[in-house]
Amino acid sequence: MRRRRKVTSVHKANVLRVTDGLFRDTCREVAAVTLRLPSTSYMWDAAAMHLIKRPHEFDVIVTTNMFGDILSDEAAQIGGGLGLAAGANVGDRYGLFEPIHGCVPSKAGMNMVNPTSMILCAKMMLDWLGETDAARRIEEAVFKVLSKGRS
Repeated sequence: MRRRRKVTSVHKANVLRVTDGLFRDTCREVAAVTLRLPSTSYMWDAAAMHLIKRPHEFDVIVTTNMFGDILSDEAAQIGGGLGLAAGANVGDRYGLFEPIHGCVPSKAGMNMVNPTSMILCAKMMLDWLGETDAARRIEEAVFKVLSKGRS
């Protein structure tokens, strides 16, 4: 609720009529009745296209695991690649924050993995916990480093 208050649900209800139809309808109901938010809804392939053409129009995307994996990897490329993309799965009581790319244990200790996405996950977690000042300082530090051409 502290974001731009724009929620987009992504589904494939025209093909997966029962499962994704229920998902789409539930998203609409929760957005309208529980959260009192306007919402938009896209089929996942249309969402993928709009994400490339107009990424600035999206804020929060709610979708299923498979479509979320596809869209998050696509969106990561818009922002500079998987090494910069932070992800979050949040609910009312719990949150899980992780880099979009996951971990790469085979590269441990080799000075080859970019930690930026993990640092931005910590920023998102602090925001979610209400530690906005600490989150802002982390974000500013990351932007400062990236503006110098380091990544």
